[in-house]
Amino acid sequence: MAAYDDETQAKDERRTARMNFRTQPRVKEAIQRAAAISGVDDSVFAMNAAYRAALDTIQAHERTVLTQADRKAFLDALDAPAEPTQALKEAFARHRKTVVAT
Repeated sequence: MAAYDDETQAKDERRTARMNFRTQPRVKEAIQRAAAISGVDDSVFAMNAAYRAALDTIQAHERTVLTQADRKAFLDALDAPAEPTQALKEAFARHRKTVVAT
């Protein structure tokens, strides 16, 4: 078995933040079993799994992959933008009245 890769340990910062959560006994038992198999304690295992899931979720929401057809449509729209609709003009007018620039 390969050595466990603790992704959170490599970060150069003190562990001062605390997280607590409740779960069902079967979930806790599965995490403890997987942690034991991996050779780490359950908090290290759970934190790494949560951290990996968090990074994956952030990446999935910050990046958009377009098909070739969508890419062409997007670039065509940038090259020749449509005229603003009346609803868009009204939205900008409302924005100017309600939002204070700093």
